[in-house]
Amino acid sequence: MSTAKLSSPLFDSSGFLADIGAWNETLARDIAELDGVGPLTAAHWKVIRHLRQSWLEHHTIPAVSHTCHVAGLGPQCLEDLFRGPREAWRVAGLPDPGEEARAYM
Repeated sequence: MSTAKLSSPLFDSSGFLADIGAWNETLARDIAELDGVGPLTAAHWKVIRHLRQSWLEHHTIPAVSHTCHVAGLGPQCLEDLFRGPREAWRVAGLPDPGEEARAYM
């Protein structure tokens, strides 16, 4: 997928998916490639699924340490796998978490 396609109306001005319902695994792979995350492994998918589940159930950003623990990974898993929380959130296809949360990403 080209950068032009990823900057389409699917994404808001901060680069987050505008409609969580538009997310699918192909789009996740495309975002990961664009963000320099690389091929998505089983570990990536554990984190992605946990982030999506947390958002869908609670509409909150789970703590990084909790996310890594639930995925059975070390405490720096978002840095190690995604280059950081922002990229993990984008690959998971979640909406803009807000200005304050973005500051910590």
